Amino acid sequence: METWVGAACICIQDSKLLMVLQGKKDEDKKWTIPSGGLESYETIEQCCIREVFEETGYAVELTEKLHVKRGITFGVPVEVHYYKGRVLSGVPVIQDPDELIYEIRWVDAAELCKLSLSFPEDKELLLQLLGEARDHAV
Repeated sequence: METWVGAACICIQDSKLLMVLQGKKDEDKKWTIPSGGLESYETIEQCCIREVFEETGYAVELTEKLHVKRGITFGVPVEVHYYKGRVLSGVPVIQDPDELIYEIRWVDAAELCKLSLSFPEDKELLLQLLGEARDHAV
């Protein structure tokens, strides 16, 4: 079975994390960082930058590769490359061709803890990075 490959971008600005509310029309919507699948014509880094732009309207630069998460989702092997990114420009606007994004929001650690996440296994990493950003801002 072919592995689904994608990228996810963690953008933190002013101690807040960029998140999107996503889901198919007929399912419960949940929050996640901007992410999506690799197209045949692009590198994984290009995928990450494109997905952030499509889902949020922000142009970003990738500042650090964090890790690769591997697993099985709905019976399909998945490989998601996680990056830290920095917003360069743009305004929040949903332009997702898949029509899976419903809201864009910058959240702090307290709000993150209250959200229903698409990938709850990411919460610890996101909270850790928000804490580091807050500590560096002081």
